[in-house]
Amino acid sequence: MKKIGILFGQERTFPPALIERINSKNVDGITAEAVSIDKVVQAQSAGYAVIIDRISQDVPFYRAFLKNAAISGTAVINNPFWWSADEKFFNNALAENIGVPVPKTVLLPSKDHPDDTTAESFSNLSFPLDWEGIFQYVGFPAFMKPYAGGGWKNVYKLDSADDFFRAYNETGQLVMMLQEAIDFESYFRCYCIGGKYVRVMHYEPRNPFHLRYVADFNISQEMHQLLEEYVLRINQALGYDFNTVELAIRDGVPYAIDFCNPAPDADYHSVGQENFDWVVETAANYAIERAQAQEDGKDNLTWGSFVKQAVQQ
Repeated sequence: MKKIGILFGQERTFPPALIERINSKNVDGITAEAVSIDKVVQAQSAGYAVIIDRISQDVPFYRAFLKNAAISGTAVINNPFWWSADEKFFNNALAENIGVPVPKTVLLPSKDHPDDTTAESFSNLSFPLDWEGIFQYVGFPAFMKPYAGGGWKNVYKLDSADDFFRAYNETGQLVMMLQEAIDFESYFRCYCIGGKYVRVMHYEPRNPFHLRYVADFNISQEMHQLLEEYVLRINQALGYDFNTVELAIRDGVPYAIDFCNPAPDADYHSVGQENFDWVVETAANYAIERAQAQEDGKDNLTWGSFVKQAVQQ
């Protein structure tokens, strides 16, 4: 019997619905359950053919557990090695490399020195930075946000250099990035599962949180297809099995705004019934597909084209 495990935290709608849906399909030799961990021994199997990870971004213990599970052949969704290495600023650089438009973005050093460092630790960093050049490149209005992480934490909307420095002084040891604000006509949040299944969801980030999926933008079929193409292109390059891509359309051009969301919101109460049903059904089918293909003792992880091309060189 091959087991599919769901590793999750405070979620209470998506994980049980996904487990129930997988089991309701009655696929011979496959069952699903919440992951149970009583000990983690190096190089020992976790007992799961597939684990869908919804929480290790917040729990380092879980991330280490998943890497250990992967060594024995567990297909971890998403690849815990890549997820550990990835961040939003690199995402933007990769998007430019594969021809997906993104806002102008600059990486900023933390305002305060990281622990166990001094001014001498930054011998290679100019002081002051070329703030004028940075502001000219990005322009205002702009957003400043952490270069990694998510959930709209520590995000600032800035209209001037004075706004920037006031906000920057509050960021402590966070590494931030300054990003061009896209004055969009329409906005979409798109699930991507397995690097091949896409759900384009109309989304209004300016609405209160509980109303953000209550939106209806009028776009052509050609634009819809372009959104899907960009979503697939990004996720196949990154190698994410489960992710969301946010796209803002300005003057007929879709800009990828945020696409490092490997544990995206899938709660019934926020995404709504139709989106919830789609993500549960699609994730269930994909998890079963991965379980059927899984082989013990082998690398059953997904690696994106960026990494695979580097290895082949």
